[in-house]
Amino acid sequence: MKKHLLLNGEWRMTDQYLDVYAPYSKELIGQFAIATEIDVQQAIESAHAATSKMAMLTAIQRAQILEQLSNLFAEHREEAATIISLESAKPLKYAVAEIDRTIETYKFAAEEAKRLAGELIPMDASKGGEGRFAYTLREPIGVITAITPFNFPQNLVAHKVGPALAAGNTIVLKPATQTALSAHFLAKLLAQTDLPAGAFNLVTGSGKLIGDTFLAHPQVKMITFTGSPAVGISLRNRAGLKKVTLELGSNAGVIVDGGVPLENIMDRIVMGAFSNQGQVCISLQRIYVMDNVLDSFLKQFTEKITQLKLGNPLDPTTDLTTMISETEQQRAYTWIQEAVNEGAQIITGGRIENNILLPTVLYNVPSHSRVSCEEIFAPVVIINTVSTIDEAIEAINDSNYGLQAGIFTTSIETAFKASKKLQVGGVIINDVPTYRVDHMPYGGVKDSGTGKEGIKYAIEEMTEMKLVIWNNN
Repeated sequence: MKKHLLLNGEWRMTDQYLDVYAPYSKELIGQFAIATEIDVQQAIESAHAATSKMAMLTAIQRAQILEQLSNLFAEHREEAATIISLESAKPLKYAVAEIDRTIETYKFAAEEAKRLAGELIPMDASKGGEGRFAYTLREPIGVITAITPFNFPQNLVAHKVGPALAAGNTIVLKPATQTALSAHFLAKLLAQTDLPAGAFNLVTGSGKLIGDTFLAHPQVKMITFTGSPAVGISLRNRAGLKKVTLELGSNAGVIVDGGVPLENIMDRIVMGAFSNQGQVCISLQRIYVMDNVLDSFLKQFTEKITQLKLGNPLDPTTDLTTMISETEQQRAYTWIQEAVNEGAQIITGGRIENNILLPTVLYNVPSHSRVSCEEIFAPVVIINTVSTIDEAIEAINDSNYGLQAGIFTTSIETAFKASKKLQVGGVIINDVPTYRVDHMPYGGVKDSGTGKEGIKYAIEEMTEMKLVIWNNN
């Protein structure tokens, strides 16, 4: 039951452990080591000591390690998914989908390990460059530290571990304690690969203590963080010259234009709003519908919601279940009540039954309500009407966040206008903003973060460019 720290390929006990319970069943699922500052420092030093071993690996060797890991996840697909479902209350169907994406993410990392290349520079394009030959190299930066959230405990970890190892770096992982069982399962699989000892280290415990130690240690060259804007911004402000990539919050919106066949988009709308109880960085939170299709939209949307099955996350037929914690569930319920007091109307849901916050739709929500302007991270979506596309675009842009946005339209002109004017990192035409595949560049603007994930793009963040010039004169 006790889960220790992993330092230099060996499990390390600590004096204190934290009990973690399954959100749905409330059963004790593990006791996780609480790392001290010395433990974290030793994890970093283990990673630093392994940098020379990683640097000696060829591209094909790094690729083979990641292929081994991908294949191991495929072999243990059901076990890995069940762990996610148990520890995070993610419905099993979505947990299985996450593992399938994790398998693919590590495959992408294996492929990109073989493509780590620079470019030729035409030096003779300058008068002072005649007789010179130049090229760039991509080199690993060294020790990378990663802090990951609970909502995708394997695939979001893969987006940090995969590119770090593909580029020849070493890594220290600090997962969300609630979902650290998945991190331990990853460590178990990595131990079956040819990865050098110390290249992957795992620490659990206080996020503040571990984050502060990452920031203070001179051997840490980069911090990659997915989580809340407040924590991410604090990390970046204190990081000095360390590299920092941040994947932070969002209140993603979608525009539904007139003339769109609503029956063709409802399944995507429901999935975007309520998959994993809305606990997704790009979960659909705001819907702006043309006023002439509102009645039809609400009717079809609520009909689809009534078909969702609520219950045990380990039941393969469950669509929606309890949130990650009672505290978070109560917070979301409070925000719903605030919105109602501010003039919003509950179309469906809006209450907690059997420890599950029902899928909630709010209509006519003021833009200053927290369910609109902040990230609710819950099965709650708001619907407001607009009379023009420009009004809808303005509404989506009226946000401190800018991760992804979507638009459903039959007009090419409208789609191009939205793609130009929406202030987000990714515009999804004729789909919800919740769409993501794992090799695309992914990252936001404004308070949604800085830097890009997607294996190729993360590797660029996790390497240094070196210029080499030969003088042949």
